[in-house]
Amino acid sequence: MKPLSHNELLQAVARFQIDGELTSIEPNNNGHINDTFVVTVSTLNKKRKRYILQRINASVFPNVNQVMFNITSVLSCLHEKVKERGGEPERETLTLIPTQEGESYFQDGEGCFFRCYAYLECSKVYNSTTPELFGKSGFAFGQFQANLDGFPAESLYEVLPHFHDTPKRYQDLLEAIGKAIPERRQKAEKEIAWAKDNSPIAYYLSGKGLPLRVTHNDTKLNNVLFYDDGKSCVIDLDTVMPGYSLYDYGDSIRFGANEAAEDEKDLSKVKLSLECFESYTKGYLEGAEGKLTAEEIALFPEAGMTLTYECGIRFLTDFLNGDVYFKTAYPSHNLIRAKSQFALVEDMKKKLPEMRSIIAKYR
Repeated sequence: MKPLSHNELLQAVARFQIDGELTSIEPNNNGHINDTFVVTVSTLNKKRKRYILQRINASVFPNVNQVMFNITSVLSCLHEKVKERGGEPERETLTLIPTQEGESYFQDGEGCFFRCYAYLECSKVYNSTTPELFGKSGFAFGQFQANLDGFPAESLYEVLPHFHDTPKRYQDLLEAIGKAIPERRQKAEKEIAWAKDNSPIAYYLSGKGLPLRVTHNDTKLNNVLFYDDGKSCVIDLDTVMPGYSLYDYGDSIRFGANEAAEDEKDLSKVKLSLECFESYTKGYLEGAEGKLTAEEIALFPEAGMTLTYECGIRFLTDFLNGDVYFKTAYPSHNLIRAKSQFALVEDMKKKLPEMRSIIAKYR
């Protein structure tokens, strides 16, 4: 997306029902997909008030109307559920600021899409975790599931079709192997063999009769805002879709319980932290408040392995395709990422009995 001029930003701000006199617009660089800005205004009583203005990346989300339909539908439900609990929706859920016409977003003359949220004051975001903090994020995402229990997930759009369809991701890998240039295929020979040998993992969550739920699909730690009083708010709802709760749980374990970085070259450092696994599991189940089925909970270890395997074959597929999807810092970056994810799966296999024992403690 081309950079936005100051005048374009001013015009975008003017399209929303923002209460106050504009004092500043500053970029916020936490996200990697959308362009985000902090808008500060001065109210009639001279108090500062802030908003989040975003230009939605229509290259990643071509059906912006579907994305915003999902977000507004889910937020409406979340606001009501938090109220029923006696909570504070203005702090514990996102609040969309309508346009002057009362819409959730608008498109300018250049084809750019904008939306606006109320700023969540006094909240904190973290980019690195501890077992305690990881457990708190687990509680937040578990409560997200509890709050949306009973919501008609089938009414939402699948804004990223087949996003966590691991069997399809495996078929994509096989296709990439067939089309790859010989040099890349040769460099990835060991990883290709490993992915094929472990292909049954792609089907661990298939055909299990799992309930369709509203899933977040981007359960990173920095997609939870925390308050000092213990409350939290799940943000970044662009990928909210119908799916399995195990998608969210498994992907959280994949990156949050890994003792090493996602692209660690020293594979001896790549290990599943059972302490983090237990902390997240405990928090997630507490937050879910008994809304998950016994079948879902029993598959927690398989969910971690499946989502880790899926991510690994996605990295490997992109390497074989010439690095066309994920941003890379060096030529073999995607291959290194794949190796790291596969090493994590191997460690999860070894620790499967311990993971099951942990789950049994909290069921």
